[in-house]
Amino acid sequence: MTDNTPKRIGPPPRHHLAIMIWIAVFPTLTVLNLLLGSALEQAPTVLRTLILSTIAVPIVIFGLMPPLQRLRLFLLR
Repeated sequence: MTDNTPKRIGPPPRHHLAIMIWIAVFPTLTVLNLLLGSALEQAPTVLRTLILSTIAVPIVIFGLMPPLQRLRLFLLR
């Protein structure tokens, strides 16, 4: 009897997760800096970081990580 249920792949190892996060965060922060850098150049560093991270985190978590996780699963199968 053959089992046709798909093989379940667990959560990514830490190094895979770190690479996926870097792949998502670096371009996101680069684009945000290009778009908002001049508008935020006079803001204090902490405020600038707060604004950029408030925009970047949802983009990374909800927009970029799901496709990266699907890509990882595709590559592992």
